[in-house]
Amino acid sequence: MDGITLPSVDHQLLSGIELSMPLQFSGDFLELAVLFFIIAIVAAVLGARGVAGLSMTVAKWLVIIFLVLAVISLLL
Repeated sequence: MDGITLPSVDHQLLSGIELSMPLQFSGDFLELAVLFFIIAIVAAVLGARGVAGLSMTVAKWLVIIFLVLAVISLLL
């Protein structure tokens, strides 16, 4: 590499060029499910049954998505 300098990783990230990362498993869905579950409990205590039901439904689906992605990532 005579006279050619490659941009550093920091420069690439700052310039908006993202490096491709392999598919990694994270617990974002589980964290969101816990958050919606807490919202559902607080809403139920305060008497907002509609908000509590909706939050619980969202939490349930996020847990299901988390479990499906966890199984897929373990199999791959």
